[in-house]
Amino acid sequence: METNLYAIIAQIHEISGLSNITYFTSKPYQVVHSMTHPAFEFLHQTPIPTLNLTVEEYRHRVTRARHFHLESKDSNNAFLVAFPTVPQDSTGVAHILEHTTLCGSRRYPVRDPFFMMIRRSLNTFMNAFTATDWTAYPFASQNRKDFDNLIQVYLDAVFFPILDPLDFSQEGHRVEFSVAQDPNSDLVYKGVVYNEMKGAMSAPERQVWQTLQSNLFPTITYHYNSGGEPSDIPKLSHEQLKAFHRRHYHPSNAVFLTYGNFAVEDQHARMEECALRHFDPQDLDFTIPDEQRYSEPVVVESSYSLDNEDDLSNKTHVVMGWLLGKSTDLREMISAELLSGVLLDNSASPLRKALETSDLGTAPSELCGLDTDTREAMFVCGLEGSDPDQAPAAEELILGVLQDVAEHGVPQAQVEAVLHQLELSQREIGGGRFPFGLQLMVKALSPVLHGADPAEILNIDPILNELHEKIKDPRFIKSLARKLLLNNPHRVRLTMVPDPAMSSRMKDQEKENLANIRAAMSEQDSRRVLELASTLKHRQEAADDPEILPKVTQEDVPDTIKIPVGEEKPVADMAATWFAQGTNGLVYEQIILDLPQLEPELMELLPLYCACLTEVGSAGRDYLQTQALQASFTGGIGSRASVRASLNDIQRVKGLFVLSGKALLRNQQPLAQLLEETLDQARFDELPRLRELIAQIRGHRESQVTDSGHVLALTAASAGMGPCGHLAQHWGGLQSIQQIKALDKALEAGKELKSFAAQLERIRDTLIDAPRQLLVVSEASQQEAIHTSLNEQWAGWSNRHNKQASFAPQPVSFTVHQAWATNTQVNFCAKAYPTVAQEHPDAPALTVLGPFLRNGYLHRTIREQGGAYGSGAGYHNDTSAFRFFSYRDPRLEETLEDFDRALEWLQSERHEPRLLEEAILGIISDIDRPDSPAGEAIGTYFAALHGRTTEQRLRFRKQILQVKLEDLQRVAQKYLLPEVASIAVISSPQTLQEHSQLGLEIHDL
Repeated sequence: METNLYAIIAQIHEISGLSNITYFTSKPYQVVHSMTHPAFEFLHQTPIPTLNLTVEEYRHRVTRARHFHLESKDSNNAFLVAFPTVPQDSTGVAHILEHTTLCGSRRYPVRDPFFMMIRRSLNTFMNAFTATDWTAYPFASQNRKDFDNLIQVYLDAVFFPILDPLDFSQEGHRVEFSVAQDPNSDLVYKGVVYNEMKGAMSAPERQVWQTLQSNLFPTITYHYNSGGEPSDIPKLSHEQLKAFHRRHYHPSNAVFLTYGNFAVEDQHARMEECALRHFDPQDLDFTIPDEQRYSEPVVVESSYSLDNEDDLSNKTHVVMGWLLGKSTDLREMISAELLSGVLLDNSASPLRKALETSDLGTAPSELCGLDTDTREAMFVCGLEGSDPDQAPAAEELILGVLQDVAEHGVPQAQVEAVLHQLELSQREIGGGRFPFGLQLMVKALSPVLHGADPAEILNIDPILNELHEKIKDPRFIKSLARKLLLNNPHRVRLTMVPDPAMSSRMKDQEKENLANIRAAMSEQDSRRVLELASTLKHRQEAADDPEILPKVTQEDVPDTIKIPVGEEKPVADMAATWFAQGTNGLVYEQIILDLPQLEPELMELLPLYCACLTEVGSAGRDYLQTQALQASFTGGIGSRASVRASLNDIQRVKGLFVLSGKALLRNQQPLAQLLEETLDQARFDELPRLRELIAQIRGHRESQVTDSGHVLALTAASAGMGPCGHLAQHWGGLQSIQQIKALDKALEAGKELKSFAAQLERIRDTLIDAPRQLLVVSEASQQEAIHTSLNEQWAGWSNRHNKQASFAPQPVSFTVHQAWATNTQVNFCAKAYPTVAQEHPDAPALTVLGPFLRNGYLHRTIREQGGAYGSGAGYHNDTSAFRFFSYRDPRLEETLEDFDRALEWLQSERHEPRLLEEAILGIISDIDRPDSPAGEAIGTYFAALHGRTTEQRLRFRKQILQVKLEDLQRVAQKYLLPEVASIAVISSPQTLQEHSQLGLEIHDL
């Protein structure tokens, strides 16, 4: 998986949110380091009280491999091994090696041990990452046996991979004839990474970022696309891949990071036994040199692909980037983060305010901010929705703001607010799909690989204390603005202009390259291509012996799991639920309203109301004052609508409106006041502000398509399956993108702004009268004081007279056959079938059926053979839909056919019992995955409000464990019928034209 760490994983949906973890409390935690294995030497340890952990450093005596262990009471243990990887071209060698490394090893010579272990494990996370200058292989598990299994497989994979040429062809690139076994047909490129990067580089923001980084780093490794440029990937040879592994994947070049409460000496024993004892030391130095600094700023103009657009006005990106100091210098980086926050943290920050209110563009660039993933950090700011001739004025605007800050500074309260945000982020315990331990490890990884101490990187309290003193001098921020930005000549102004012909030129160039290869091929070359395709297909279809790999079984699954229990304790006249959790000094408060019945046009606007509510003024303040208050006292406030189907009938739904926030304990009272004022006294009369927000929301929504296309296609395919499906499509799906674009154009033309503001006010006034209740999550010792404070805050409130018609949308039931045309080089396919509600006896079998089909059929046919980056299937309980999907897929019609063939495979083939067990383990792993302490409480609370009580969730978990193979075949035969299926795909206009025979209704995005 190639990543720049802005988003670690694309999530499809949570299955039920059950969890099982005993988390640490906020009491100071110290530890004496464990007994050291003789192969390792203990160097030192550093307690970090604010994170309730201790960093222990070890070194392997022979290879000098470094190991940092984050000792914690957290039972969700994590492991990571990483290597500096410094490519010198854009062939994607590090990225393709990451994929191929996981395709079989010396001890585990099966075709696909990584994905096979996902199925044979109770992991809470498994993946691999390629960043700009490192590659990492992380996993996490709560189960000791499972952790031991995974560490063995991971160590063998990275240090002793087979690197079979066939795996390189599958994961990297190959050429095949477009018509199988027909040497007279055209050639086509195939490969998983090739298609992954085609999808990734379809996003305009990704093209802008890559171009900017290449120009900020003209001479060193960051100049290249570590994930691989699609045009360069076919230049990589198998021999080059193997040589890259030999040079980089050695223990002397490795860093190990672990986290949790498992004994470190046991992990050392596994590292030594499975890998390190087989190596001698090497003198390896992959130190990345400093970039050669520009003596004066550079101006660059380039273009990005934008299909399906006739009007190219307001489509240009103008961004500026500065190269700063070394990311290993914690003091300099925290100072840079402070300056970045002062300039950009919220709408009251001077640079963000200037960018948001400027007529030179429609919104600040999504790239704005500080990036420390490279050895030397980058600061970026700019505009999207601009025009090429506005670039000089945009640069003048930005430099003018910086000059003003350097001369006059900023209000002291703004600087203190940014430090407050840094303190809060240091204390907050994360979790969920990306476990807290791995979050800490990845945060420290890049500086560690460049020689930093992870304890210093993770323990920023001493630096924050220093900064609290430094900011008392009003010259401090002024000097930072001059030193880091104004007086820094290593600056690039990049103008990225849309080019509607670029995609066509790229396709034509690819065809020309393939035609040249075809023309130069001899008969023997043609036979080799045919033989490779045949051999690879045979290998993909061959059955490996999975018992070579270790595994857990259903016997290793705990009988039950722990779910947080809340206490009912009213606040004034409101019901309130209290959860005592180890939140490390943070307080989480939420106001929950029963969603009333809104007029249809208001219901359509509810997501925009939620998006705007916390971004406008309140209680007589303008939006700038309100934003400043939020930054000073909270970790952010947000609002959302929570709508879920009944357990027994998807046509009956319950709707809630939620306003939530978090704060340090000392700021609980200002948080509570801000929440009440935001809910009851939001201002929608600042019309220019509303105009800015809609432009920003549009840009953000449009940028999601290439990263989350599979989710959008799934949402479209199930849009006719109950009110939840219909609302999901209109509130957050492709339909909503169309709607926000139409609204944005209308507002740009000077129409409807007052009408839009009036509609938002009507929503506010309707919600004010809805019954409400409170949710509070905090440390147990804090709750008495919080209760007293909240009673004072809500003393005059009464729920007794707030009776309204409850939210009750009309039943929805229809099929869709849609295609959505957008700017993409790959496809996203989805197919959905209506089934039964979650309490129906067949729901557990439908839930298990998803991973059964993915593991046994879809992964092989759609990913390995078809070349898509991902595929899957699953049951979605709010729409009662069983859904198939593909992600970054070079195929379209063939993938839809593979969805059907998966059902044929289910009924016609003989299936080993292990396939059922692996599918069940995957579901249980999802159900049991821990969240953060606050996240677990909040998830439990809302699940219960929507009828998913603790008893129901535990019952459903038990039913999952009892599913049989014949249940899967029966429910598929009963519900997954072709005549009721819905289809939705996302593709390019050209591809959809080529597949017009599918008869899909085409919509333009």
